[in-house]
Amino acid sequence: MVRYAVAIFTSAFLLFGVQPLAGRYALPWYGGTPAVWTACMLFFQAVLLAGYAYAHAVASRLRPRTQALLHLMLLVVALGALAARASWTGSPLAPGDGWRPVDEHLPVLRLMRMLAATLGLPFFVLSTTGPLLQSWFARARPERSPYVLYALSNAGSLLALLGYPFLVEPWVGRSAQAWGWAAGFVFFVLCVLACARDLLRHAKAPEVPPPAGAAGSPAAPEALEEAPRPGVGRTLAWLALSMCASVLLLATTNKLSQDVAAGPFLWVMPLAVYLVTFILAFSRESFYARVPYSVALIVSVVLVSYAHKEGPALGLGWQVLFHASALFTGAMVCHGELYRRRPAPRHLSAFYLWVSVGGVLGGVFVNLVAPAIFTAYWEHPLALGACCAVALAGLMRRPREEAVVARVQRVLRGAVLVGVAVHLPLLVAADQGRVRFAARNFFGVVRVLELSPEDPQHHQFALRHGAITHGWQYILPARRDVATAYYTPDSGLGLALTEQRRWRRALGLPTSLRVGMLGLGVGSSAALLEAGDAGRFYEINPVIIDLARGQGGYFSLLSDTPAHVDVIEGDARISLERELEHGSQAFDVLALDVFSSDAIPVHLLTREAVALYRQHLAPHGVLVLHISNQHLDLVPISLAHAQASGMSAALVALDGEGGDDAVSSTWMLLSPDREFFWSSTFTRGRARVRRLGLRGEPDYTWTDERSSVLQALRPRLPGPNAASANVTDAPELPLARPTAP
Repeated sequence: MVRYAVAIFTSAFLLFGVQPLAGRYALPWYGGTPAVWTACMLFFQAVLLAGYAYAHAVASRLRPRTQALLHLMLLVVALGALAARASWTGSPLAPGDGWRPVDEHLPVLRLMRMLAATLGLPFFVLSTTGPLLQSWFARARPERSPYVLYALSNAGSLLALLGYPFLVEPWVGRSAQAWGWAAGFVFFVLCVLACARDLLRHAKAPEVPPPAGAAGSPAAPEALEEAPRPGVGRTLAWLALSMCASVLLLATTNKLSQDVAAGPFLWVMPLAVYLVTFILAFSRESFYARVPYSVALIVSVVLVSYAHKEGPALGLGWQVLFHASALFTGAMVCHGELYRRRPAPRHLSAFYLWVSVGGVLGGVFVNLVAPAIFTAYWEHPLALGACCAVALAGLMRRPREEAVVARVQRVLRGAVLVGVAVHLPLLVAADQGRVRFAARNFFGVVRVLELSPEDPQHHQFALRHGAITHGWQYILPARRDVATAYYTPDSGLGLALTEQRRWRRALGLPTSLRVGMLGLGVGSSAALLEAGDAGRFYEINPVIIDLARGQGGYFSLLSDTPAHVDVIEGDARISLERELEHGSQAFDVLALDVFSSDAIPVHLLTREAVALYRQHLAPHGVLVLHISNQHLDLVPISLAHAQASGMSAALVALDGEGGDDAVSSTWMLLSPDREFFWSSTFTRGRARVRRLGLRGEPDYTWTDERSSVLQALRPRLPGPNAASANVTDAPELPLARPTAP
């Protein structure tokens, strides 16, 4: 059994270990949006389904010798594909530059094609291993139960998922991960070869069926032959239950990723919880009891409702805990009811196939159907409501003998389930009366809200991406050009622009500036530009571009500004890399303000990204990073980049409590001039300015090869002085700025 155990454990470990790595490769090319992972999951689910179908067909229709030879040929082809890719691109898994998106048309399908080309065949081979090798073991060792191998497969999957964000991602670069995975695949092929030899050695021996009632033989052969084929209704129930659990998994992942950061840490946690429910429910029927899990589901839905109401202000730990509990109880209800509806052993392979089909349908719904029919993330409350309906249906199954008190308790629990299920959609729709526009695409949900209609001075249209306001504009004509939100004159961006103008004025130079903005929002930063300035905005979401340009008449800041502005559609980093081929943009101020809800795309804040920004700055240009975040402390990362690029840094924290137009914001300013932050510009106004540096080498940094959100998690809500122990105030440097730009 050892050879089969090692092969199945290794395949499961590689199968789930490569998934977050593939997502990391894809994330920078698609804007760092949470939808990247759900699209990857759709691909993985589809290939798993194909692998199960292959294993079922091969094991049931071919002779053992033919099975072994066919599968070994497939393994050799997969190994050759990895070797060829390593030879052509220098990495067995990394996609080449040819897969970079040239536009944002059909990103889900393009992403799936990229995954198919880079790791499709090896992933397919791994997905066939569990069921196929268990079949081989049953043929070679008919007297022993193969089900212990299923437990080993689950153990390998969980170990890979839990180990990646804590043991692999923070310490091992992507390239090393890819080569390590390829080495593991070679070892896996050798293990399967050993299993195939064992199968061929026993293929000529007569099959000895295990005695009835033995482990691995739950029914006599006669019972298997007489087992009726499951009907259409039962098959549809399998599909519905597995699809509901799959939708809940992907919707929970979307919800968590959009408010923190899209990355493996918040990808694998929901997947691990989902896998645990599958293991528990399918291990033993007694692990699922309807009454306790229905009560737990009620509590979990109430906690999720509270988390939704509080939004990003609720601590990350509580958000993860509440959503994980809802995912666990909801998926456990679906998988528990699914296992109770399992067919006779003769039809188990078909049962698992239909369960896989349901999982794929869940991925199709979240990735393709929901964005087309919903203008918000309705699939999350609907999936939880569907789980409540499943639990209610289970509770309503009346036992043959039931006391009156028990019947009353059952009805009351059912009534509470109905109540919480109905409450969820109402909670999501609570502010729909203020919504004047809503759209959803691959990059998230964008809404325009009308606020304070009773107060003409503060009557406004506000843009929300997910749960975060990304800017607003007053409706009163006299206040349409007021700088608001994070972009007031006292903000970090406002101070950087003011100081650049002051310095140029002191030298008798024109005060017009060339300004780059990564992230558009409603165009609020354009209100800080003056006549003669040139503003260049980089934005990936076409919906936001249309709104900022005046679609619907909500926002007019781009058209109202006296400066000349251009908008470049696409991922900002890819656009800047292409522009560098024709020379630097020579920005006097380059600002990074790119968020998806409250999550910052990590690939835009790596050491390589900052080096790219540095090349696009004028000789005395300033890099301005908007690092306001509820969950991540981005100060140490920003200072590490400043140190690596030879720039000085200052933290500008603005408290929005004192004014109607501003909200609290935190900016990090990086300048090649050490004395830039010592002018009077930074001693006036409401903002608190700290000139910062590192005591020594940075504790950690983010690079394209290695970055982990875990390193930047803050234990508390951010404050103006939030920073790690390695951060210190820079000593005063009374130097003079250069006399010429």
